[in-house]
Amino acid sequence: MGRTGATSHPERRPARGTELGKKALSIRRRSSADAKPRPGALAAGPRGRGKQAASGAVAWPATLLKGRPRTRNNLCWQQRTASAQELWLVIVDASASTRRHQALSRAKGMLGEFFDQAYRRRARLTLLTASGNAPRWQRHGLKASASLQPWLEALGAGGGTPLLAALEQARDWLQARQRRYPAELQRCLIVTDGRLKAWQALQPLPCQSLLVDIESSPVKLGRAQLLAQQLHADYQHLETLAVLGG
Repeated sequence: MGRTGATSHPERRPARGTELGKKALSIRRRSSADAKPRPGALAAGPRGRGKQAASGAVAWPATLLKGRPRTRNNLCWQQRTASAQELWLVIVDASASTRRHQALSRAKGMLGEFFDQAYRRRARLTLLTASGNAPRWQRHGLKASASLQPWLEALGAGGGTPLLAALEQARDWLQARQRRYPAELQRCLIVTDGRLKAWQALQPLPCQSLLVDIESSPVKLGRAQLLAQQLHADYQHLETLAVLGG
C-alpha cells in the first residue's frame, strides 16, 4: 500500500490557533459532547460511582443531621470516588503526500491543541506514526506534557504510507490494553489525507474514534471519509474542525 515519495524532512508548525482559533479539539461522544465517563452501575464497585466508606474521614455535617451519634453505625463517612483513567491513541499519517499543500504542517497546529487538551484532562497519550516502510510507535501511555512539542515540531513527512498496517497494529494494541485495563476510557484520533490505493474493507476500531481528514489538494479523492466509515469513526475535515471546540 506504499506510495512513492521523497525523503523525510521536518516541516514548520504554523502559529498556534491559526486553524482552530481559541477552540481546542475534542473527541466527542455521540450522545454527549466531550463528556466525562459516567458513574458505573455498581455502587460497591472500585471505580465509577462513589461508594460508602467504612473508615477514614467522618462526614460530620451528614452525621449530625441525623442526630447525636451513639454507635459507630450512626456515623456517616465521606464518599470516595474514582473516575476512569483516559488513554488517547493518536495515529498520524506522515507519508510523502501529506507534504503537499502543507497538509501535515497545518495539522500540527491542531495536534498541538489536542496535546494541550490531553494535558488538562490528565489523559495518557500513545503516539503511532505511519510513514516510510512500517508504522512506528513514538510514545506508549505517557502522561501528556510539554515535552511533546519538540517531537511535534520535528515531525516530518516522507516515503510511503503504512497506514493500513498502523491501523491493524492499533486495533490489536487497544484490545490487549482493554484486557489489561478494563476500566480505562480509550479514545483514538486518526490524522490522514486518505491517499491510499485500493484496500480491503477494514474492521472497526474497538473504541470511540475520530478521523481528521487533512487532504488539502484542489482535487480531492475523498478516501479518508470511506476509511472513517469502515472504522466506525466520526469524520471531520481539518477545515471544519473548529465546530468540535468546547
